[in-house]
Amino acid sequence: MSLANRQFRLAARPVGLSKASDWNLTTEPVADPGDGQVLVKVLQLSLDPAMRGWMNEGRSYIPPVGIGEVMRAIGIGKVIAPKNAAFAAGDVRTSRGTYGCR
Repeated sequence: MSLANRQFRLAARPVGLSKASDWNLTTEPVADPGDGQVLVKVLQLSLDPAMRGWMNEGRSYIPPVGIGEVMRAIGIGKVIAPKNAAFAAGDVRTSRGTYGCR
């Protein structure tokens, strides 16, 4: 399968409002799913006020996004390559996490 995955990675901790230089847009090949895994095409991602707090260093209810890490979000997507009997191609699922080559 020859798919590409675009990712927004945190490049710097924003001061005030986030700006373009706080981010790196990367593209990586998508690996085929292994046994027990599924490949999901992301259809929509959330954009929530809590995400701004996740960019800050320090203690919170959730660890901060690390510099160089993919920004986490809540998303909805369609299963396109299942290798898990609990999922079928075309299933629509929601998940919370980082969306990267997994």
